[in-house]
Amino acid sequence: MAISNMEQLVGVNDKRMDFRVVGQRNLPGKVSYALATGVAKFGIDYTFPNMLFGKFLRSPYANAYVKIKDISKALAIPGVVDVVVWDDPDIVKLGGGGFGPSRPWLDDYADAEGAEVGAIVVAENEDICDLGLKALELEWTVLPHIVDVEKAHANNATMPTIRPSTMNFGGGMFDAAPAKPKENNVSFADTIQGDVDAEFAVTKPENIIEYRLQLPTFASHIPNPPSSVAYWFDDPYHPSSKSLRVEGAVQRRDSVGSMYGVSNEMTVQEGIFQGGKYCDWGMRRSQEIAPLLAKRTDRPVRVADEREDTFGFLMNERFLYLKIAHTDEGLITAIDDFSIADGGMQGNSSFGTANDQGYGPYYTFKCLNIRQHMETVDSNRGKMFLSGQHCPFNWDSGTMAIYLIAEKLGKDPIDIMRLNLHGPTSQEDPNPVLSFEEISKAGKEMMDWDWHATGARTLPDGRKHGAAVRYQMCPRHAFSGYNCKLELRGGKVHLPTQGPVTGIYAVECNAMVVAEELGLEYDDIIVDFDWRERFTPVGGGSDGSTASSWAMKECANILKEKILEATINQLKNPPAPSMFGGFGGFGGPPQPDPFEGVTSADELDLANGMVVLKSDPTKGKPLARAVSANIFATFEGRPPAAIWSLGMGKMLDTMNMVFTEVAVDEDTGEVEILRFGVAIDPGKVLRMTSLESQCDQVMYFSQVCQTLSEYVYDERTGVQLTNNMIDYRWVTPLDAAPVDHAIVESRSGNAAYGASGISHSMANTHLVIIAIHNAIGVWVDPPATPNKILAAMGKA
Repeated sequence: MAISNMEQLVGVNDKRMDFRVVGQRNLPGKVSYALATGVAKFGIDYTFPNMLFGKFLRSPYANAYVKIKDISKALAIPGVVDVVVWDDPDIVKLGGGGFGPSRPWLDDYADAEGAEVGAIVVAENEDICDLGLKALELEWTVLPHIVDVEKAHANNATMPTIRPSTMNFGGGMFDAAPAKPKENNVSFADTIQGDVDAEFAVTKPENIIEYRLQLPTFASHIPNPPSSVAYWFDDPYHPSSKSLRVEGAVQRRDSVGSMYGVSNEMTVQEGIFQGGKYCDWGMRRSQEIAPLLAKRTDRPVRVADEREDTFGFLMNERFLYLKIAHTDEGLITAIDDFSIADGGMQGNSSFGTANDQGYGPYYTFKCLNIRQHMETVDSNRGKMFLSGQHCPFNWDSGTMAIYLIAEKLGKDPIDIMRLNLHGPTSQEDPNPVLSFEEISKAGKEMMDWDWHATGARTLPDGRKHGAAVRYQMCPRHAFSGYNCKLELRGGKVHLPTQGPVTGIYAVECNAMVVAEELGLEYDDIIVDFDWRERFTPVGGGSDGSTASSWAMKECANILKEKILEATINQLKNPPAPSMFGGFGGFGGPPQPDPFEGVTSADELDLANGMVVLKSDPTKGKPLARAVSANIFATFEGRPPAAIWSLGMGKMLDTMNMVFTEVAVDEDTGEVEILRFGVAIDPGKVLRMTSLESQCDQVMYFSQVCQTLSEYVYDERTGVQLTNNMIDYRWVTPLDAAPVDHAIVESRSGNAAYGASGISHSMANTHLVIIAIHNAIGVWVDPPATPNKILAAMGKA
């Protein structure tokens, strides 16, 4: 793709055209060996002498109060060391925190089955903890619950209020119209642009389509259950009070330390490994409470979630009812989006609900008449801890509109996308988005794209063929800032970082960029993991990697300048001769100095691990010989703002497309995903292995939520029935569909070398669902299991 806007990029060397290290394949991760062999230690792996264990009382009911009537029998069990109840002053002092009204850290109320409530038992082992919990004398007051969000919404006026204190989310993030006050279990939010009703009034009835989507809830499926172990110790460097060591709360030691009034300098966290949670970085209670229990018992204490406690939401359930007006050619002119969203339990993130409304798929359209009205229902289903970025901004509601219009008009959906996509600068911009043009071309070539109408193609084995495509802009963490440091020591460049290792190979991208800028090899950059360092490259997947790499690139060029200046200084003030040779010692006769006569750093450069002459790069000295001094460089900052963040979808730069092909057996309802295809514009590839792996990961997520996994609740009790790895199905190597890649490098992003990352919004909830419809002409809500498909076809 032609690089048309490189002059807009800022920072050192963003116009670099030749790359030796950046973009290479198969460069190993700095801790891949530790991860592959099991040497890596996660929170659950830490043990310390004399360690105790803590367990929460968890509610067996979907909505209930508990009264702790007596703890004496639990305390009498041999091996039970402590029982902490919810109104103990130590617990009360931990307090609320987070967004919205302050809440007790732990209280006597649980608004979801399995939620921590009432008490914590500390004992010599976890089995004794269980005995202690069973010995507590409890009295439960069971309250009404909600686990069917659509039904609760329909009956809101007659249903009992399950959580009167829950705040109304209010309007969306931007352009929000005033929302009416919360009613019973429902909060309201409105975002309005243009005059939707007026546009519908002048649109021909045959050019209005209506449809419903269910965006499913699914789990983040944390591979390493949240766990912390903590103890307090006498620190000779801080003798005035005890210091805290806490393991397992990776990337959050400052947050945990602040809960207990301990400074960062007195909060030790040596572990760097955290299981990837796919944009769920919310802390669990198990990661916060261990220091308190350790202080009470004066012993190390570990608290861990069990597997069934880790099936929290990655995205809230949502039901969307869409009404779309379009022209005869397929141009969308008005959008009316009525949504019913699951508000979840207390503490549920408002991402995935009202916070999604201010930007998203609709704002990439030329359409200027958009109304989003969301009604969020309090429920007792569960909690989304941080963000719903698997498929943010209800993106597939726009994907569905494009498909339905294309099907209605007998056109290729890609043509309908192009017709509706506005230009790069605003919704009024008629110019093409170059990134979209290139990825659509690359994607069509990769997929051998030949669009067909619904039900029009039968495969040789008799199954029906279906295909689907979607596009998305690339929202990313343009706001992340970084504190970088590099050191030249003994001829080697060290990159110190506190980590963490979260399933994102961000530090590798940083090391590659440093090597590129300093003329070194990837293996020449030594990554020093140290909890005391400030630099952490995390900022949200590949997009965070490119942003931190932008800052690290600036730091590397500062170091480069200092190295070249130090080379000149060493020429003027050579070190004392060594008895082992080198500078006229016992190592043989002195060698001619290639830098003889050089007086300015401007005459030098770095290449191939050497300081070289700019005028003749074949002449130079190895880095360790040219500079013997230790040299530090630091940089604090972040890339310039990303275009998308300035316009929240109304300005566009890098974009992505995903495709799929499916085969549907009309006799059995079985769906086989023949392949996925991703046509992506990451701006500039930093680490190819990471990029391709993220593409594969988001498509596996898409496959899971559309064909396999499902939250199932007992409506009578509110109990979740799918909180294990058998009932909550996940994609295995035998299930995973192949993923093809087509990569375009537009260099139009805001980060290192014009990179942007690819964003988690590639993951989706309806690409496969649309392809199934294209194959057999029926709609099913995800997951599209065989029984649902047969029922939709009237064969069940």
